[in-house]
Amino acid sequence: MSGRRVAHLDMDAFYVSVELRRRPELIGEPVIVAGSGPRAVVTTASYEARKFGVGSAVPAARARRLCPDAVFLEPDFAYYREFSAAVMELVRAHAPAVEVVGLDEAYLELTELPAPKAAMRGLIRLIQQRTGLTASVGIGPNKLVAKVASDAEKPRGFVVLSREQACQRFAGARCGLIPGIGPKTAERLRSRGISTIAQLGGADPDALAGWFGPRLGRELVRRGRFADDSPVTEERQ
Repeated sequence: MSGRRVAHLDMDAFYVSVELRRRPELIGEPVIVAGSGPRAVVTTASYEARKFGVGSAVPAARARRLCPDAVFLEPDFAYYREFSAAVMELVRAHAPAVEVVGLDEAYLELTELPAPKAAMRGLIRLIQQRTGLTASVGIGPNKLVAKVASDAEKPRGFVVLSREQACQRFAGARCGLIPGIGPKTAERLRSRGISTIAQLGGADPDALAGWFGPRLGRELVRRGRFADDSPVTEERQ
């Protein structure tokens, strides 16, 4: 891959994985980190729990119905922040610019590194050795491609894609796969006959500008084409 190279590193089921470090007897069990209040939602679910349809932001009450045999744990964010700090210290030592997003993911600017793939493989090995946690990595020519690539083969994924390869691989995927396109925007797109990323990338920018406004409409088409020139900024999100 020539030109710009950006990585997105995403820890695998981070909160659950951290909990399993102090509760190893739960490894292999469906584990759900969620609050206990009436409006509580799932923070993270283990991959065993996800097989039952439980994922982040699912109401905790619904998660209990979907997976009644799961082990539910209250979130312990002070504990998670300790592990996050240890992980991000390693991440910052492996790239000239790192943009931390939350506790469990980060973008890395790799353009100046001579062997970016080798650097990232070394980083995820080091993270596992030091913390016992695993991560998935996506590498692409921009943050958008890197982010979608990192989600493509979790857990322990390592996916490298050009912009053109991303367009081809995710052509039939729903528009909501793209970061920033939420359920309401996706529904508005569907109402206009745009259900897939390929359809979004091939849409008339002027038509979308008329439906969504000039700035958002054209940005949606750009995202459907996996075009993104946003920088990796070290300002904490």
